[in-house]
Amino acid sequence: MELTYTPFHIMLAAVNTRYPTQQDRAIALLAERGMAKLSEFTASGITAATISRMKERGLILQLSRGLYQLPDAPLDGNHSLAEAAKRVPKGVICLVSALAYHELTDTIPRLVWIAIGARQKKPVVKTPPLNIVRFGQMVFSTGIEEHMIEGVRVRIYSPAKTVVDLFRYRQREGRRYKSSPGINPVLEGMREALRQRKATPADIARYAMEAGVWSNLRPYLEAMTSHA
Repeated sequence: MELTYTPFHIMLAAVNTRYPTQQDRAIALLAERGMAKLSEFTASGITAATISRMKERGLILQLSRGLYQLPDAPLDGNHSLAEAAKRVPKGVICLVSALAYHELTDTIPRLVWIAIGARQKKPVVKTPPLNIVRFGQMVFSTGIEEHMIEGVRVRIYSPAKTVVDLFRYRQREGRRYKSSPGINPVLEGMREALRQRKATPADIARYAMEAGVWSNLRPYLEAMTSHA
């Protein structure tokens, strides 16, 4: 049976386009941002009741408490990093998680390592599981790159900065915390960063000097570059 569109249907379609419903706006917001927190919906005039109904009807997927995504959204291998970025928007993906993102290690961390500033309030997040570390302000604010993962803008330390942070964190925390990365991830990451040309010796040296660990890191870097 052939459908016939009357002037009324055409007018109704035009009205729906000009005045989208809360459901339409919620879907558009998720399509634009990849993921969204409940606070983002409410800030856009979309009620919690609308989100609840959409969840019950399978129109949106709840990733964790207060965090949503479209059910057919393409999943990236770094999905947990995007979730972490939405949960801790002022944080920066660091250490082993940053190393894995830059493909400088075969290690797949169980937790997402994320750095926050020295005075920043520590967030309480259950999903995804996080390993939250504090960096001093000067170290925290340098070497940050922005990458898009599933439509989410994720802040991640650069390869050179990550290698230095691993060395510094291991040196500072190694005796206190068993979860602190050992020297092997540092050497593996440095070797791969240099081999893949994702960092230069000068980049690594500069960040090491800024972090005050150059004298200790220098022998390892010189050993790797002496035969280059």
